[in-house]
Amino acid sequence: MRSVPGASLGPRRRLPHGQLPDYERALRLPQFFAIIVFMDLIGDLAAIRVPVPQFGDVTPEELYPDALAEAEQARADYAFALEAQHDELREDPLMIALGNARAAREAADREIRHLLAYGREFHGDRPYKLEPLARAGGMTPSGIRTAYGPSEIQAVAGRIGRTPDSRRARPPAPPEPS
Repeated sequence: MRSVPGASLGPRRRLPHGQLPDYERALRLPQFFAIIVFMDLIGDLAAIRVPVPQFGDVTPEELYPDALAEAEQARADYAFALEAQHDELREDPLMIALGNARAAREAADREIRHLLAYGREFHGDRPYKLEPLARAGGMTPSGIRTAYGPSEIQAVAGRIGRTPDSRRARPPAPPEPS
């Protein structure tokens, strides 16, 4: 019969404080690698979300160290927040990151709709033309007309504290479900 090092049937050896016998270390090894893989996942997701600038990307070049330090801090902050969300929600960090990215995309789309509504409805007698708005918004001119509606106009009006300037009459937005 083979014996396991450190697992004799005789009296236990006394080890220095905090040191584990070989068999206990072997039992904790998979747990250790799981933590490393998890931390690697968090680090990978943070690197995808917050890329660091490459030398030559920052002008003037003497600001590169500051930009790099700022990006590294933002990456560490994102990793910390993602790990905290994982601990709280007990959900896969990749799924959390995807959900966060989707929420950011939806917020950006909403902001674009609000900006388009502002440019067309709140800019005096001469609203912005469809062509430049379409180019800036990554849309077609016909898409600008349908990109926003009464609810976006009301949201913009509430945020800037005034009513639309446009001569075009639009029906009021339906109340949002609560």
